[in-house]
Amino acid sequence: MARQSMREEIVDAAVAQFHSKGYNAAGVKDITDAAGTPKGSFYNHFESKESLAVVALERYGASRRLQDLAASDIAPLVRLRKHFEFLRDETVDAGFARGCLIGNFGAEVADHSETIRTGVRESLGHWASMISGALVEAQQAGTVRADLDPEKTARFLLNAWEGTLIAARSSRSGDAFDDFFDTAFGTLLAPHSEQAQP
Repeated sequence: MARQSMREEIVDAAVAQFHSKGYNAAGVKDITDAAGTPKGSFYNHFESKESLAVVALERYGASRRLQDLAASDIAPLVRLRKHFEFLRDETVDAGFARGCLIGNFGAEVADHSETIRTGVRESLGHWASMISGALVEAQQAGTVRADLDPEKTARFLLNAWEGTLIAARSSRSGDAFDDFFDTAFGTLLAPHSEQAQP
């Protein structure tokens, strides 16, 4: 099996290092050591750690399986719930550690780097647009209230999810996940037929 390019090895290592240590604690040498590449080769591929962080965000975003939110062979609310269940299970399997790299960067670095702030904003925007698309389909199918604004609701769900991850990591328990699923899918996105009748 052919070895992947040095650039790809650095990006993969950066995602892992940034995710486990945070942006500031993960130095270029940590990343190149983890990639098994010489530190001097880093600047052949990236202008700075900051520019690598933006690529790492893109790589991490690609691993969120956002394309599943558009899987037309699965009912929209089912695919949306499965999406968050996948993310929950990933966090539980990691021992309630690490959280979401996008949210982590937003909390740690966005105030200090316009480049990373833009990357976080764009990552969250793309994610929200995929969720919004599923909500529009659910409205068209009559399984979500027609008066919900899909874009605002998608952003709210993401904001609630990022807060849920912080609570789950702090408590090292799944209670926050239970609250998220009960409120998001049991109340906010409850099937149309379960909405209170006038």
